[in-house]
Amino acid sequence: MPIYAYRCEECGFAKDVLQKISDPQLTECPACGKSTFKKQLTAAGFQLKGTGWYVTDFRGGNAPATGVAAKTDAPAAPASDAKPATPAPAATTTPSGGDTK
Repeated sequence: MPIYAYRCEECGFAKDVLQKISDPQLTECPACGKSTFKKQLTAAGFQLKGTGWYVTDFRGGNAPATGVAAKTDAPAAPASDAKPATPAPAATTTPSGGDTK
């Protein structure tokens, strides 16, 4: 359940109230009894921590979105998984029974 901040416009009394979203707003001030108790607009009560996520993290395919720098925190692939930069030379064969000079 969210916590809402209320403040009386008449006497200045402030209170945080734990309410369901479907509960009606409070209007009567518990301190002075007047109907000037109003819900306040406050900042969100959570923080985002860590490196975050990027638009490319949840997109299908391997192509990054245009105009967005993709950032990866994954380590580089090990050398055994890497493809060779140049192909290996082809083995040369000689005809059977023939001499090469």
